[in-house]
Amino acid sequence: MPLILETIVTTADPDGALHLVPFGLIQDGDDFWVAPFRPSPTIANLEAVPFFAAAAPSDVRVIAGCVTGRRDWATVPCRDIPVPRLEAAYGHMELQVAEVRDDPVRPRFRGRVVRAEAHRPFLGYNRAQSAVLEAAILSTRLHMLEPATVLAELHHHRIAVEKTAGPAEREAWNWIAAKVAAALPQAAGGSLAVDDA
Repeated sequence: MPLILETIVTTADPDGALHLVPFGLIQDGDDFWVAPFRPSPTIANLEAVPFFAAAAPSDVRVIAGCVTGRRDWATVPCRDIPVPRLEAAYGHMELQVAEVRDDPVRPRFRGRVVRAEAHRPFLGYNRAQSAVLEAAILSTRLHMLEPATVLAELHHHRIAVEKTAGPAEREAWNWIAAKVAAALPQAAGGSLAVDDA
């Protein structure tokens, strides 16, 4: 199995309108594939402007926000590609599309790294951040998974949030909990949300 890096990918349309979305980039040697499902603004953007930035977010609320309709996150220009990157990032890569594998369901775009930079120190892992990441992924698959499976996994991940989260992680978790509760009636009374610290 290839290594998959969870990132925030930024693409742009020809008019410069941005699209930020969490994506697992699939490593292939020195390159990285992005494989969005149709329909997707990412596909249209990459076909029109074949560049993307991939950032490791330093604030987990960016990931939770993107999957719950909160996409207005600050960006800054990249140095070598005409697409900006997420500002709140430990580091980022600038990639140019080097190959496209078309598919009616899930086309793939091979990104060749033209620049990689670090921006702020990474001081350690946090279990709540990992829990929010897993919850965010689950929240995008509610139409694919059994509700009981989703809820069992979320209740398990909630423990890490209760034990190790700071305010940002709690806020991110509660955005996702609200999304799941709205989509799955059986989650409404299950108290997925966590209290503010």
